[in-house]
Amino acid sequence: MTHHPIPERQPDGQLSTHSADALTHVELIWVEKKIEYWIRFGRQFGERIIDRRRRNVSFAPGSVFAFVRWQSNDYGTILSRIDIVRVVELGKAFQTLPFVQPGGDILLHIEGWPKVERVLQAIDAIDAVEIDPADVPPDHWRHVHNRLTARMEPRTYTPARHSAWLKRRRANR
Repeated sequence: MTHHPIPERQPDGQLSTHSADALTHVELIWVEKKIEYWIRFGRQFGERIIDRRRRNVSFAPGSVFAFVRWQSNDYGTILSRIDIVRVVELGKAFQTLPFVQPGGDILLHIEGWPKVERVLQAIDAIDAVEIDPADVPPDHWRHVHNRLTARMEPRTYTPARHSAWLKRRRANR
């Protein structure tokens, strides 16, 4: 099988290419009031509609996305989970995650609606200061994961922190 390179414009404006194999694919499902799997943030590279309830979205290496899963049955919620994942490059080690092929670097993994809601509030706070959550450094998402797991309040991500992150990233290139 031949894989053709897919051009992609990077945040710095340069073009790079990824083969279709290098992409990470996430299966999204929506069965009203039963199963709701959705992407809260992330720059999708592509999308493929399977049927009226399912679609696949793809992400390029290096990108970060939030994948939310919620399920219920006749007795109430049976699953409430959010994962923030960084897509790894082809051939690099990764962690597996249901409905994410092949997997990725899991930066945050939270279960249970009260904690999931806290993560969603943290994402909303980042959006509120006009920062794309997909541009936040991986260490911040690990921090949020660790603090919530320890039942502590995570630090607020501020424009000053974001500016420092961007300067550090530029300096390391």
